[in-house]
Amino acid sequence: MTESEYGDLTRFRESDRFSPRERAALAWTEAIVLDASLADDALWAELHQHFTEPELVELGFFIALTLGQQRWIKTLALGHGQVLGDRLTGVARAARPTEASGAA
Repeated sequence: MTESEYGDLTRFRESDRFSPRERAALAWTEAIVLDASLADDALWAELHQHFTEPELVELGFFIALTLGQQRWIKTLALGHGQVLGDRLTGVARAARPTEASGAA
C-alpha cells in the first residue's frame, strides 16, 4: 500500500481505491478485529462471491495471526524497529555480508 491509501482504509466501503474483493476482505477484517457481529449473512454471501473456502480459511487465519502479533507486541511495549536486533537471523549464509566488508 502507498501512504495515500492508508487514509482510505477507514472509509474503504466508499473508496474507489479498493476492488470489490478487497472491500470484502477489509469488511471481514473489520468484523474480526472490531466487532464479530458484523460477520452477518450478508457479509458471508459477499465473501463467498470473491473467495473460495480455502481462501477464506487462509485469509481469516492471516488476519487473526496478524492481530495477535500486533497485540502481543504492544504488551511488550516495543516500538517500531526494536525487534530483531540481529538482522542476520534467517538470512541465507550466502546472502550475509562478510566480516571483511565491515558488516557484522
